[in-house]
Amino acid sequence: MDTKDTIAALAALAQESRLAVFRLLVQLGPEGMAATKIGEQLGIAPSSMSFHLKELVHANLIASRHEGRFVIYSANFSTMNALIGFLTENCCGGNVCSPVVACCPSEDVRS
Repeated sequence: MDTKDTIAALAALAQESRLAVFRLLVQLGPEGMAATKIGEQLGIAPSSMSFHLKELVHANLIASRHEGRFVIYSANFSTMNALIGFLTENCCGGNVCSPVVACCPSEDVRS
């Protein structure tokens, strides 16, 4: 993934509704979901749903297909994996990264 595509993907995800849509579609897998159902599940008005879907399609994070009279949207996993790869390709200066450790609820993560 090049820098331009990375910036487009990150910009598309840098909005609450679009991030929620993308996360939902990732959870659903290749099956995806109709736009109307996505909007209903996330509480996004149809008038703004099409705008958010367009932005995610433009960033190649989701794809659409027609099934009858419905447009089904699903996550583009190859783009998602390329984005993750781009963000982590130089992780830890080439050293083996340490595993992520969940912090205890009593710990102050701001310190």
